[in-house]
Amino acid sequence: MTTGTPAVLCLAPHLEDRLLPQLPTAGLLVVARPAGADEAAEALVRLRPGVLVTSAEPRHLDAALVRAAASTGTALVVLAEGDRGRAHAAALGVGEVLDAAATAADVAARIEQGVPVPVPAEDVPAAAPPGRVTAVWGPAGSPGRTTTAIALAAELAAAGLRVALVDADTIGAAIAPSLGLLDEAPGLAAACRLAAAGALTAAELDRVAQRYAGVRGELHVLTGIGRPARWPELSADRVTAVLEQCRSWADHTVVDTGFNLEADEEIVSDLFAPRRNAATLAAVQAADTVVAVGAGDPIGLARYVRAFGDLVELVDPHRVHSVIGKVRQSAVGLGAGGQIRASLQRFGGIDEVTLVPSDPAAYDAALLTARPLPDAAPRSAATAALRRFAADRLIDRPVRAQRRRVPRLRGLRPAAS
Repeated sequence: MTTGTPAVLCLAPHLEDRLLPQLPTAGLLVVARPAGADEAAEALVRLRPGVLVTSAEPRHLDAALVRAAASTGTALVVLAEGDRGRAHAAALGVGEVLDAAATAADVAARIEQGVPVPVPAEDVPAAAPPGRVTAVWGPAGSPGRTTTAIALAAELAAAGLRVALVDADTIGAAIAPSLGLLDEAPGLAAACRLAAAGALTAAELDRVAQRYAGVRGELHVLTGIGRPARWPELSADRVTAVLEQCRSWADHTVVDTGFNLEADEEIVSDLFAPRRNAATLAAVQAADTVVAVGAGDPIGLARYVRAFGDLVELVDPHRVHSVIGKVRQSAVGLGAGGQIRASLQRFGGIDEVTLVPSDPAAYDAALLTARPLPDAAPRSAATAALRRFAADRLIDRPVRAQRRRVPRLRGLRPAAS
């Protein structure tokens, strides 16, 4: 008969896969493997194990679980990945943690040394919510999809958030050259390989990401593939895993996607064959918010209405926000804004839309200086429209920590007025 200290395991999948085979030899008998903190709390009450081994992530460790461990007399062993994980555990009153690289023998040794039953304070701070993910998408011919993604990321960083910017466009990745970054070693491809190996952590994301220091905030950039032929590296499960890890790495992740939402390749190939559009499909389905970008001219609006129907078959329409760029009277006629709104409502059933005025000089300044639109042309009408959109639609919770302003990059030309 198998014996050992009864243990409940509530770990991130890559940690569980590594530790589970080792635990019996370390004297631990796994009696439950809940997927999240809520299930773990129920397991503690039902099973009364000797120890709970969990990850220092909001999904696996929260204030309610700490209270459940205290009330049931369960010792708590927490595995933390990086400073962010340690800070999350400390905020819940768990001061002693093991590094995520610890073995089952290390866990057993910690238990043998005597792990105190947690005693939460009267007012334990609520666990930090997971970061949000916003995907920026648009049909073929959408103007400024990448520029919009970069501008929104810059506005979020200016609000004091830690922002990740991910280039998931497998056909025309453009974030790296748009920000003057090197793209010989694409950060997203590296993160996807680590995810496939079960080795993607916040520390690894810090290593493979490039930092862009803007005028009002810093962006952590996972650059895209420079050669479209490398698209098989960005499979759906890998991209989904990367974006899930980004939730605990950054306050807000902005993803620049491709335009194609077709999944017809499944019809003509094996069920599990890779799909060229997998990265785009995975990003829009994993996102909390999808910013759908269209062009403010007759052709662009027709394309947008047709493609919008495909988009809302994949995601909840309430998660989609329409942004129409290059709005100008010369292409639509008098009262361009009103005509565009009426057309979208009539032919697409789209009631709410953000209009971004055409401002070629501002977009050219951003391209010329390799800077986000808000940095290159802060007084542009296009910048003002995107700033209002970010404030109204994307910044929906208090800023955790105000960041120090980052000095202007040297060697850049002054913004165009």
